[in-house]
Amino acid sequence: MSHELQNIPPIWTVLFHWWACLLYVGLLPVRRDKKTCVAVALVLLPAWVPYMWVIAPLDGGLFNLGMAGFAALTLLPFLLLCKGGVRNYIYYCARAFILGGFTVSLAWQFYIYYSLRLVWLEAFGAQAAFMMLLGGGVYLVMWLLEKSHGREMREMDIRRPTCLGAAAIALIIYILSSLSYTAVKTPFTTTVEAEAFNIRTIVYLGGVAILYAYHLQLCESYALREVNALQNVLDMQYANYQHSQESIDMVNRKYHDLKHQIAVLRSEIGAEQKLDCLDQIEREIKAYESQNQTGNKVLDAILTTKVAYCLDHGIAFTCVADGSALDFMGVVEVSAIFGNALDNAIEGVSKLPDPSQRLIRLSVARQKGFLRIKVENRCVDRLAVEGELPRTTKADSSQHGYGLKSIRATAEKYGGTVTVQAEGGWFTLGLLVPIPAANKTVE
Repeated sequence: MSHELQNIPPIWTVLFHWWACLLYVGLLPVRRDKKTCVAVALVLLPAWVPYMWVIAPLDGGLFNLGMAGFAALTLLPFLLLCKGGVRNYIYYCARAFILGGFTVSLAWQFYIYYSLRLVWLEAFGAQAAFMMLLGGGVYLVMWLLEKSHGREMREMDIRRPTCLGAAAIALIIYILSSLSYTAVKTPFTTTVEAEAFNIRTIVYLGGVAILYAYHLQLCESYALREVNALQNVLDMQYANYQHSQESIDMVNRKYHDLKHQIAVLRSEIGAEQKLDCLDQIEREIKAYESQNQTGNKVLDAILTTKVAYCLDHGIAFTCVADGSALDFMGVVEVSAIFGNALDNAIEGVSKLPDPSQRLIRLSVARQKGFLRIKVENRCVDRLAVEGELPRTTKADSSQHGYGLKSIRATAEKYGGTVTVQAEGGWFTLGLLVPIPAANKTVE
């Protein structure tokens, strides 16, 4: 085979693999600020070029060993820039390596085909523009496909079988794509120049497709597990609400009976001390009757339970809520939002060593056609937020954050958004949900 067809210039091999790595790094959560990420990426590119120039002239097995070393180098952007475990790095590195191999092979094959027919493409500037344009188109399509599963990519914890499976597929794809460029004769090799190039590009294309299908299956499996987990959270919160409502109904009946008993006692006794005692009891009953009357029975039931817990555990709880603003939401949705939000707030403040810092604030209000919900609680000063979740301190991170995920899913069901913030020793959960026109009132 001609030297021109057999070898892709090292600069393009390096550039396109570097580009593929950055595509996936850009879709994953990073551990550094943008300026640092850009600086690290720009340092890696020229660092890879000398290595590729050294191994490019090698033939057969030596070149393939050199490419194994280059594959290890492509792991560096993930190790240096991304959050997550080593299994995640290897998984996405394997996908980036095959994508880079396919893109550079396809672009160079098209370039050779057209440069033999268009003389002006022989200039390096024209070659660079052609390669970058075609490669950029491939990466744009792949970025759009991958971005549609961006949330799963950011949240998934790749397990060992998945990681090893992706690495094995990438290795097999590379071996099959390189057979025609070695001295080994197999049913899958050829000595015809054009066929060898076609085989390499098509095998790489198959590898990209297989790994993407593998990834889709992984995302669907993750999404199904998450839906089941969120449904369990919803069911649990709804069951808690039902239990709270039953308890409140029973207490209300007892208080109602007690009010009548006090009235009878007042008519039968005259001692001033006993009257004072009865006055105190009556004030407490009235206080109970007036508390948590927000205008929404579901919210009232949840607040009564949570307030009682806070009183028993020394947690200061303040609430300003217009429960009627929740009328467009179902019972399950209201119980999911407030049950999970208040459970998380109570759990957060319970960890604080200083009892005076155990504070929770809740507000529910209409605001320019939107329902605005804000839950604030004191937290440790160095609490970090990753995406929409506070960084977990639990050993089993796979079960972390389903309460907030349930809240987000409920808000999105009604076209709303969720924000979280940890600043100044306060953790703030905010929801902004558009109120349907039929439920809007004059503010």
